[in-house]
Amino acid sequence: MKTLAIETSAIAASTALMEDGKLLGEFYLNTDLKHSKTLMLSVESLLKYAKCNIADIDLFAVANGPGSFTGLRIGIAALKGMAMGLNKPCISVSSLHAMACAFSFLNAIICCVMDARCGQVYNAIFESSELGIARKTQDRVISTKNLILELSSYKEKIFLVGDGADLCYNEIKCNLYNIFLVDENLKYQRAYGVAKAAELLFKQGIALNASEIIPLYLRIPQAERELKQRKDKGAENL
Repeated sequence: MKTLAIETSAIAASTALMEDGKLLGEFYLNTDLKHSKTLMLSVESLLKYAKCNIADIDLFAVANGPGSFTGLRIGIAALKGMAMGLNKPCISVSSLHAMACAFSFLNAIICCVMDARCGQVYNAIFESSELGIARKTQDRVISTKNLILELSSYKEKIFLVGDGADLCYNEIKCNLYNIFLVDENLKYQRAYGVAKAAELLFKQGIALNASEIIPLYLRIPQAERELKQRKDKGAENL
């Protein structure tokens, strides 16, 4: 089974091609270039150099959040455009779960964090062991202060991964002896993790039609929050 995966939940973007657990290829960019300009070019290049046609793909996978509102929409739109015409099954994967799946070789607590700004992070905590990846929390928005308090209850090694890892580590390192950062080039969200998580879910009988894939933001977009604030202020002045 060949799986094509897309990850566009943050500044870094990547595509990956996996076949029955083997990574055939991956394109990864962590630059200021917009996903709308690079994503489909990376898909085309990946398939070309892997000598694979789009029709050969058995499963399409995408990270559907949390993350950048624009980035998630671009990734999901690209997946739908490819999968709908071929009528192939799709799987949407939590951006945080995908990150944890990329570190299944560790026997430790995996704390996945994405910068949500305003002193908050998108977060989920997982335990990686010989039994696989197990969730300790659901995906959520949490303040770094509350996350530090929660992590202090763990005695195992804790590895911080994601684009919010440095942010949390700088606040936590003085308080916890068992907290670690993974290597700089490994910590960001990658399509490899999306593909790995998707294959595991597909084996469990989980799959969707392309039309059923939707982004999961965890909180409303900033534009909507600002609009609500303006409306609330207007109502107060009446």
